[in-house]
Amino acid sequence: MKVRLFLVGLLIVQLLSPSHARPVKDTLRVLFVGNSYTYYNNLIQMVSLISDSLDTKLICTKSTVGGTNLGEHWREEKGLRSKTMIQKGSYDIVVFHDHSLRPIEAPDSLLYYGGLLCELIKSKKARPFLYNTWAREKNPASQEIINDTYTRLSEQCGAATVRVGDSWQEYLKQSPKASLYSGDGSHPSNLGTFIAALCFVKAITGKLPDSIPTVFNYFDRDGETFRIMQVSKEEITLGISVVNGIIVQAL
Repeated sequence: MKVRLFLVGLLIVQLLSPSHARPVKDTLRVLFVGNSYTYYNNLIQMVSLISDSLDTKLICTKSTVGGTNLGEHWREEKGLRSKTMIQKGSYDIVVFHDHSLRPIEAPDSLLYYGGLLCELIKSKKARPFLYNTWAREKNPASQEIINDTYTRLSEQCGAATVRVGDSWQEYLKQSPKASLYSGDGSHPSNLGTFIAALCFVKAITGKLPDSIPTVFNYFDRDGETFRIMQVSKEEITLGISVVNGIIVQAL
């Protein structure tokens, strides 16, 4: 009996020893500042879930209201607290984007308020990331204009640019029948959000998981799980290939 107890105690000690302990992950706190292009299909939850199997866990928060532009975020209109969150949130990274048409119709506004946000973010020792969004489905040629405006802002304030729009275009080039847009031709479908999430994980951590599940579940406040997305193995394989070919680590 004593021998048995000794062996059980030895096993417990071994399991609790550093060699058997679960490795502690690095974490990065990420704030997303934007509008419906961020909150559609639970983008920030997807970013966090995809990072689960990497060495760095991304803990994501958002400040969003539909149709919002950067000026409204800066002035904290529509009940937003974006500036306050940046000032008090102790974030490592702040991702932001303007209204989807502002890079085309009001680039000077994007550059002005984007510059102010970059200065604020860097003053809090965080890193600004630009969510370089996609062109509307019926106007793919506008992607070049969108890219140019975000590139100008990146060069102006030293922010990292996450080329989600280019990744969408390459995915559609390789899979023309893919549905990245929702029915309005502007907002992302589930697959479109999945591609965007891959872009952010790759840009921030420098890698993507070797294996990604086809079904993503999340926990509600009561601890119950609910499905937030399902993608096919073929969509995952192509998405990883496209994003690895376009997105580089920005940190």
